[in-house]
Amino acid sequence: MSDRKKHHWEDFVVGTSREFGGITLTKDEIIRFATQFDPQPFHVDEEAARRSVFGGLIASGWHTAGLAMRMACDAFWLDAASLGSPGVEHLKWTKPVRAGDTLTVRLTVLEARPLKSKPGVGLLKNRWEVLNQHREVVMEMEGFAMLERRSAG
Repeated sequence: MSDRKKHHWEDFVVGTSREFGGITLTKDEIIRFATQFDPQPFHVDEEAARRSVFGGLIASGWHTAGLAMRMACDAFWLDAASLGSPGVEHLKWTKPVRAGDTLTVRLTVLEARPLKSKPGVGLLKNRWEVLNQHREVVMEMEGFAMLERRSAG
């Protein structure tokens, strides 16, 4: 099954970056997501958001993270021999995301190593940067991905 996948561990070279995506958020999407998953006032209530330190409605950081994953899936993860992720080491929301913002992702490979315990699996450490339309970083994340290797050695 994985032999039909286009991207394997060997295709992710340390130091390389790829940029992808382009999702524009609407007010309704921000409120819909937050109502279900993060119903803090500055995510769901425009008047309360205006009175907050943010001065207006902002997207939940979890919404931003989910959109980053969606963009990665659309760009290449669905064509990758992915085996999931053992976790994230660092996640930071650096600027508010607002209705009308268009987000893209820059993914940089920081480390790549085969797993000794599973010769057919390679581990990647990646830096994710979510950018708005002004090229400002709105979210940073460092985490891991496991992918099948084309060969065990």
